[in-house]
Amino acid sequence: MPLFRNGIFYLRNRLSNSGTLFFMLKKKLFLGIAGLVGLIGLAAAIYQIPAIKNRFEWRMVVWSTYIQNTVDPVGKIPTPLPSTPFATFTPNPNTPTTIITTTPSATPQLLPAQVSLPDPKYELQGINNCGPATLTMALRMYGWQGTQDDITKIIKPVPQDRNVNPDELRYFVLNQAGWLRAEFRVAGDVNLLRKLLAANYPVIIEEASTLPLEDAMGPDDDLWDAHYLLITGYDDNAKVFTAQDPLRGPDQKIPYDKLMIDWKPFNYLYMVIYLPQDEAEVKSILGSNWDPDQNRQNALAIAQAAITADPTDKFAWFDLGSTLVYLERYNEAAQAFDKAFTIGLPQRMTRYQFQPFFAYYNAGRIDYLLQITEDTYKVIPGNYSEEALLWHGYGLLSNGDTAGALADWNKALKVHPNFCDAEKAINTYIQPTYQLTNPPCSP
Repeated sequence: MPLFRNGIFYLRNRLSNSGTLFFMLKKKLFLGIAGLVGLIGLAAAIYQIPAIKNRFEWRMVVWSTYIQNTVDPVGKIPTPLPSTPFATFTPNPNTPTTIITTTPSATPQLLPAQVSLPDPKYELQGINNCGPATLTMALRMYGWQGTQDDITKIIKPVPQDRNVNPDELRYFVLNQAGWLRAEFRVAGDVNLLRKLLAANYPVIIEEASTLPLEDAMGPDDDLWDAHYLLITGYDDNAKVFTAQDPLRGPDQKIPYDKLMIDWKPFNYLYMVIYLPQDEAEVKSILGSNWDPDQNRQNALAIAQAAITADPTDKFAWFDLGSTLVYLERYNEAAQAFDKAFTIGLPQRMTRYQFQPFFAYYNAGRIDYLLQITEDTYKVIPGNYSEEALLWHGYGLLSNGDTAGALADWNKALKVHPNFCDAEKAINTYIQPTYQLTNPPCSP
């Protein structure tokens, strides 16, 4: 009997201990699952923080781009097709060779040796957002209270869109900050920047930059890129400009010589924002460059002088072609671009400047147009280059491929849902009854 009773007690204790052990395991499992769910919830909450979300999404874009271009490597921009000969560009004898910069005055303007405009609240750029971030800082100097997100919603609604044009920045100022005016020109120089700054006008410029290695789009990436800056001061003694750089930080010091080198690939483009009542003063500072046509004649003379000094200057040839496009001298422009491409341009050149597309299309060089536009957008996952898609569509349309053109223009509208040029192309050539976005729409 004692043995039987002891056996029952032993069995009861084992079952009791097993239940306790099971309960403890169940409790730990529950706590583990609860902790995991909590971590997932915390991670999801952190991901909703705009800065963190943008950074993560940008890294995903960079990594996917790198993988794609490792499998299908990115090469140099293709040189002109062998079947398309080009002649050496000969300057038009009717083109002025002197650069007219300002209206002559009896008393030369004396500028202070140093100028430092009040710094705006700094804006660190988001994904591909140097243009909107730079414009944000410029507008804040005139009392605007918005952020780069307010600008991107209008002119760059898709974060992966890699480019914002100067005319899109100007469009935003005129339509969303209507108490201000904005103008952009080319053919800028150190002296012009100094004059504008001395008169209390900050200046937006577009220049060449170098990407960090972590942002390479493939193993053979040249890392050349476009970048906007806001110039807010200068120092003649140190020969430096002060720039608000949306990527590298506020109050960056840039030597005069370096700025001119980096500025050259964009034809020395600059933008000035001002109040309507100050237009006469801005006009006086710009002199002959206030008139857009004369400004381009000045740019033409600058490019020709640079080519004369160095016939292998690829950026001078590109600037020449860009200016000839503005003057609607498309065959000559195509020849100038032929020279620039043959010498060798950076891989991203046509991601940010589209004058070659105009030139080759209007010169009837459709095969080469299709090649360089395709090489522009295909290296970006998702084909996020609405301008290249637009002109690839025009190339297909010229070859009689209406369906292909419509597909390209619809892709362009996915990259930039409010892209007027794509809407107008569809309206003009595909669907006469196609409804354009209610105006205003982005240029």
